[in-house]
Amino acid sequence: MSFKVLCDAAILPAAVAACPTIRRPLPHDNVVARPYPRIRPCGQGDGVTSTPIAKPEAQLGALPVVGLLGAILSVQVGAAFAKGLFPVLGAEGTTMLRLVIGALMLAAVLRPWKVLPTRRGLPWLAAYGVTVSVMNLLFYAALERIPLGICVALEFTGPLFVATLGSRRFLDVVWVVLAVAGIVLLSPFADVSRGLDPVGVLLALAAGGCWGLYIIFAQKAGTELGARTSAYGMAIAALVALPFGFTAAEPYLTDPHVMAAAIVIGLFSSALPFWLEMMVLARMPAKVYGMIVCLEPAGGALTGFFFLHESLSVLQCAGIGAVIAAAFGAAVTARAPVPSPG
Repeated sequence: MSFKVLCDAAILPAAVAACPTIRRPLPHDNVVARPYPRIRPCGQGDGVTSTPIAKPEAQLGALPVVGLLGAILSVQVGAAFAKGLFPVLGAEGTTMLRLVIGALMLAAVLRPWKVLPTRRGLPWLAAYGVTVSVMNLLFYAALERIPLGICVALEFTGPLFVATLGSRRFLDVVWVVLAVAGIVLLSPFADVSRGLDPVGVLLALAAGGCWGLYIIFAQKAGTELGARTSAYGMAIAALVALPFGFTAAEPYLTDPHVMAAAIVIGLFSSALPFWLEMMVLARMPAKVYGMIVCLEPAGGALTGFFFLHESLSVLQCAGIGAVIAAAFGAAVTARAPVPSPG
């Protein structure tokens, strides 16, 4: 959902450059699920990002590429650590702790109290925070049932569909069809021998839908708060998640091992990727950024294999490959950005 899952998910791993009109920077959160949405519906509104947007004219070096790959890997490792806490806290308890810790980290870095939201912007900010929370709750609930790589690939389709929404270009239709083919290959009916949980698949797709909504709400909420929207949104998301996860997490709030794991999840899912992206985005061409971020589902599959011992069938790997190809194609064939007036 970038800030994907949260948004971390929610914040995202998405077809970032799929829409050509990326403009001024707005906020995001590195949700697990999270967190790299920097796209908008073609021909509509301004671009969405919480960190400085990649510059089309930037010169590419090795360091920005390594930094972005590190951010992608960090989010997936955070998700793997989170899945390790599921037997203790459940998906809801883990989500709640991850959001609370992520909110505290973002508050320490961004100091949101220096810019207060206006009454006019509060509804958008509330919708943004609620979407972040729901996206992460859905993503972790899906992750509890299906492998990490499949979960990330299915969620990735949400921003991709938003990127091509309203487009009449034939190529964009091709990328959507390819993404749908990937979803079909990842469905429980494509490989019955693996017994993929249909509820987990639906939850991951729902998380992707929330990621698409997140992009729209972040655009609206970020116009007056800038990057601090991420901190406010994460705080709202944590409050929304409290009723769902507090009961499960309460007995372990004084357990040093559980809390240390929760801090690691917050670090890898939010703080570290946020910092890495801040460092590399201004030094990386926008199209290259979009192409590299398309590797996130593959990163999820590899992380799941090495950290969680999750093996995938040939059809499932093909489905993940189709989603990656769709996002990559959308990024490569995106039109040149339209500059903001003034």
